[in-house]
Amino acid sequence: MCVEFGREVCGYLNIVESKEWLVTNGIGGYASGTVGGLLTRRYHGLLVASLNPPLGRTLMLAKVDDTAVYGEQFYPLFTNRWTDGTVSPHGYLHIERFSLQGTTPTWRFACADALLEKRVWMQQGANTTYVQYTLLRGTQPLKLILKAMVNYRDYHGDTQSSDWQMSIEEIERGICTIAWTNAVPFYLLCNNARVSLSHTWVSGFDLAVERYRGLSDRENHLHAATFEVTLNAGESVTFVASLEKEPELDGEAAFKLRRTQEQKLISHWKANRPINVRETPAWINQLVLAADQFIVSRPLNDDPNGKTIIAGYHWFGDWGRDTMISLPGLTIATGRPEVARSILRTFAKYVDRGMLPNRFPDAGEIPEYNTVDATLWYFEAIRNYYSATEDNDLLQELFPVLVDIIDWHCQGTRYNIHLDMTDGLLYAGEEASQLTWMDAKVGDWVVTPRIGKPIEVNALWYNMLRTISQFARLLGKPHQGYEAMADRTLASFSKFWNDEMGYCYDVIDSPEGGDRSLRPNQIFAVSLPNSPLTPEQQQKVVDICGTMLLTSHGLRSLSPDSPDYKGCYGGNAVERDGAYHQGTTWGWLIGSFVLAHLRVYKNPMQARQFLEPMANHLRSHGVGNLSEIFDGDPPMTPRGCIAQAWTVAEVLRAWFATEEAGANK
Repeated sequence: MCVEFGREVCGYLNIVESKEWLVTNGIGGYASGTVGGLLTRRYHGLLVASLNPPLGRTLMLAKVDDTAVYGEQFYPLFTNRWTDGTVSPHGYLHIERFSLQGTTPTWRFACADALLEKRVWMQQGANTTYVQYTLLRGTQPLKLILKAMVNYRDYHGDTQSSDWQMSIEEIERGICTIAWTNAVPFYLLCNNARVSLSHTWVSGFDLAVERYRGLSDRENHLHAATFEVTLNAGESVTFVASLEKEPELDGEAAFKLRRTQEQKLISHWKANRPINVRETPAWINQLVLAADQFIVSRPLNDDPNGKTIIAGYHWFGDWGRDTMISLPGLTIATGRPEVARSILRTFAKYVDRGMLPNRFPDAGEIPEYNTVDATLWYFEAIRNYYSATEDNDLLQELFPVLVDIIDWHCQGTRYNIHLDMTDGLLYAGEEASQLTWMDAKVGDWVVTPRIGKPIEVNALWYNMLRTISQFARLLGKPHQGYEAMADRTLASFSKFWNDEMGYCYDVIDSPEGGDRSLRPNQIFAVSLPNSPLTPEQQQKVVDICGTMLLTSHGLRSLSPDSPDYKGCYGGNAVERDGAYHQGTTWGWLIGSFVLAHLRVYKNPMQARQFLEPMANHLRSHGVGNLSEIFDGDPPMTPRGCIAQAWTVAEVLRAWFATEEAGANK
């Protein structure tokens, strides 16, 4: 088991409230909370349903306040912090062990001589959450009292109401709740339980992490009903929250299906992994399961089985840039090329004026195309897929789309994205726009506008031209024009090198001239398959990034010796976004650093060592997963999303690259 804690962790509130768990359903919905059982975010809940897969996320069941009654003693298994600062009850003190079984969070509560196990999981492909309790031992019966706290709101929001009247109807084996006319009904069900309706608003849940983020830090939830059931030793009961009127209520069968699905993922991966590794570390196996949590359905009219990638939990949807960067690690490295194929075909349908969408808004509006690099990463994702599969059919299908993308970039498209015919480099940006992955914006303030010719954009452009030239040759189509364009880009790329600094400008030809800021974007000019830098320049880039930007969990977004450096990420939206790309460490960048280091120093074992701290990180923040960002300053506290697709993906991709390089030495 990769993640397991005893009382040395679970008995301390400041620790267990900082460790969060996540389960997902493959269509964009999820359940999540803290190991200690208290709410700290507006995004926590036992059923956050996806009403318009993979988006439309709506909080329906916030939590269950569960109490065990054993030997006439009451043992609260839950914890609440209230807005006056008090903590009551202290249910975390009864946790004897917490562990992950695959991706399933599992608690063991000690109540005198009784041992009660609790686990939470979701049904794949359905907005259904299971909470199962099993009395593992006990010399007498144990009664469970389960108070269901419901809501019905967008997962970004909060509820301050205390007079909202929901319709709560008792039905066979549970209740049906309808928040308002035309709202989607949802069901709380439990076999063999006695149900009593309540409809009582509980006010003043304190959300500590939201306060840290400068947002509303309190919320109310509706106590809809109480379920009571008695267990004898060896017996189980399963509480079910679902949008399905008649979900599977057999907890043992439902959990067996979930475990079988995860075991198949691991077995399939081991049978189809790109290299023969005799024994894989447990933490890599855990990441293979974590990778699946980001792969979700995006049904299309002509392809109901379309797939996409959720960028991060809790609050991101499927972003074009994140999807393409994540695709090789989440699908190819885990032996699931069929998923990669579906995603590549899905996004091809959204290409418009030579651009992939940056993101799909939660409410289903028209996709936003404010990105210059998502489309360039699309080429690299296809190249990676083809390298693993040699799928000529898909290449033939997508090639016209790729040609169209090149043409639009040559003639110019949105946001002043165009090829500068004088030097063959790609220019992007206009006032008030943020087009690169460093895209923080607060109101009209673009924190890092990077208008001009960003280095990673042009490294990707060069790689893209070499890639389409290769594809054209494979398909027997003209390729000479693409080769000539690539040669011109290569000749002009020397403009990025600054001999005085010993590293690359971050942006050239910007309104302010060349940007001398030491940022990690130049690492891609080394890590991409086609590097436009000389071997000597490649080594200098790796060395300066290793010296000034590298941390245990990724690369800083700005060197600490910059006057604009922000070493701690937190505060209100202005403060957070002001630090987001101004020193904050990004986990996903560790992948490209490792690949660049491997390219320069050709030492697989040494390169792999840079990934090892991530094994320990699986036990913090989002347990069993990898975080979005970390403070730039020690101890590099994890921040942002507790589970980020491209962090997981890039660690997996880099780990396999070092394994493959080691096997071939």
